[in-house]
Amino acid sequence: MRLFTLIVFVPALVVLTVWAAFDKKRGKQIFAPVIIGAVSGLVAAVSYDLFRLPFVFAKQWGLDGVVPALNLFKVFPAFGAMILGQAYPQSNYSLTAHLLGWAYHFSNGLTFGVMYLAMVGDPRKHHWIWAVVFAVGLELAMLFTPYTAAFGIPLGRTFVIVTLLAHSIFGVVLGLTSGKLWQKWSFPVAAQLRVA
Repeated sequence: MRLFTLIVFVPALVVLTVWAAFDKKRGKQIFAPVIIGAVSGLVAAVSYDLFRLPFVFAKQWGLDGVVPALNLFKVFPAFGAMILGQAYPQSNYSLTAHLLGWAYHFSNGLTFGVMYLAMVGDPRKHHWIWAVVFAVGLELAMLFTPYTAAFGIPLGRTFVIVTLLAHSIFGVVLGLTSGKLWQKWSFPVAAQLRVA
């Protein structure tokens, strides 16, 4: 993961950012989808995590009689440790591993938002349910990988249901937010794409 982050992810992010900034000056069709997708993806990722908070803190908040207690955030410091080239799992991750892991998590939300707009173009022309299909598809793909085993996550019915619901919320928020932002922001490119 360290090599992927340093050799693929960061350079690709830099290229996309420079391309979008350059494109803004030229008035082409990359800037608006990248910005709207990134913002929508971040808002969706925050919503996704807010939904998961009661499960993560069920015992501390006295909700364990209502919702199951699930350690849904345990992978984030492990992501950070992997990016730093440290061993995982650990009993105590450094603050740097926690922060880097959360940054990586939110960067996934940003990039998923950009990917969604790259697939659908003008999000107002597609029902928000397509964003749900996209988000649930990502979750199903993850469930068919060794992800849960690699991070010691018990793959039970409760975990699958909660994560599918969380990804559905991510999709709803992504679809609705991207449509509203596309309509609200007066990017010249967005206006051109509305006509097309």
